[in-house]
Amino acid sequence: MKKIFKIILAIAAILTIGVLVRFAMLGNNSKSGEAPGLISVTLTPCPDKPNCVCSEFTGDTAHYIAPLNYSGTPPEKAWDDILQVIKESGGEVATASDEYIAATFSVSLFGFVDDVECRLDTSENRIHLRSASRVGHSDLGVNKKRVERMTRLFEQKLNQDL
Repeated sequence: MKKIFKIILAIAAILTIGVLVRFAMLGNNSKSGEAPGLISVTLTPCPDKPNCVCSEFTGDTAHYIAPLNYSGTPPEKAWDDILQVIKESGGEVATASDEYIAATFSVSLFGFVDDVECRLDTSENRIHLRSASRVGHSDLGVNKKRVERMTRLFEQKLNQDL
């Protein structure tokens, strides 16, 4: 009985080490690459994986999140606010123009890198968001939670101006 228990423990240890090594490799792989950017004038649609959310495509119910609305606030102020929210949330801005922001967020465990992109839509007074993991299949809801937190912080900044 003790021998079987030791064998089971050894197998469990080997499997655990294998999983940890795989996650470390994925985390390292996620450090290369960049945000997918805009297609025409919209954010890139999410792939068929649960590790991405995007406000640009209302028909994609599996990945849809609400955009940030800023009516009553000048677009430049709203754009500056979301840039500040990204930085305050731990994001590193890779690209920032008048209508597009690409930033990265690193997850401390295993070093996974996620991309956050924003697109300013002045015709609708909104900012579209996309947050996606670069590697893997599931993110355990990290990207959705990140956007929800950013939304709360953005709304707080807007309310400070009123």
